[in-house]
Amino acid sequence: MLYPSRLKNFLILSLCCLSACGDGGGDALQAGDLLFQSGKGGLSNAIEAVTEGAGGYNFSHVGMLVPDSSGCLRVIEAVSDGVQLTPVDTFLRRSARVALGRVKDGYKPLLPAAIAFALRQIGKPYDEEYIYGNGKYYCSELIYDAFLVANNHIPFFTLEPMTFKSPATGAFLEEWVQHYQQLNRPVPEGELGCNPGGLSRSGKIEIAILK
Repeated sequence: MLYPSRLKNFLILSLCCLSACGDGGGDALQAGDLLFQSGKGGLSNAIEAVTEGAGGYNFSHVGMLVPDSSGCLRVIEAVSDGVQLTPVDTFLRRSARVALGRVKDGYKPLLPAAIAFALRQIGKPYDEEYIYGNGKYYCSELIYDAFLVANNHIPFFTLEPMTFKSPATGAFLEEWVQHYQQLNRPVPEGELGCNPGGLSRSGKIEIAILK
């Protein structure tokens, strides 16, 4: 479900205030909110080419707003350096598009446990193989597991068979072929996993396209 335009505009203003870690976004933006990102370069285009997000938008990355030790909201995310906290303005600068996702009211009791789980994963290595459950994390896998654990290990989001093939041709995208050749392993076509677009389409959250 997409947020109505008035709330969307309020969230945009709040996100701009939050990027400086001021007091201005506290009433609108909340710990546990998800930030979906369309990236710039790297494998972002390849991810977006084989996945679909809410409202017909494509996303290649996702993080979650969490409080740091000073109480300021940061983005916890799994990136190439591993699971880490990132300033919101840094996250925004590298975004071609960003959307805010908020779990619906009935699921908000899960947020403290989801946040606590995500924070415990800081320092875990990045999962460049995109294989679910191998002790490393790619971005959406971190969010998936955070809500899975918070929900007493009952899936909150959905794992789906992954594809690395072009919807237009049915052939593997060359970016993925090269990526897995460098890792010296086969493309994990059809293995269960998750992606930012799939999470953004969940009926358990509401989405506002902010940028």
